Amino acid sequence: MIKILLVGLLFLVSVILIAGVLLQPGKSAGLSGSIAGGAEQLFGKKKGKGYEALAAKVTTVSAILFMILCIVLVVFKDSIF
Repeated sequence: MIKILLVGLLFLVSVILIAGVLLQPGKSAGLSGSIAGGAEQLFGKKKGKGYEALAAKVTTVSAILFMILCIVLVVFKDSIF
């Protein structure tokens, strides 16, 4: 029963992880990004606000949960619970 719950939770976390990675913006937008990117590197870019920060946090948390759930399932793969 608990294994089924853990596998279902692992599936849900993996879908969230995939969505979080896919929703993150790219580092540059082609040639215009490479030209304007120098100014952003020099003066900095506000990364603490907006959906970029939310996507980064969701990705980080879901990756940590994914790793923990995988380790738990491997450790208890032959147990009865």
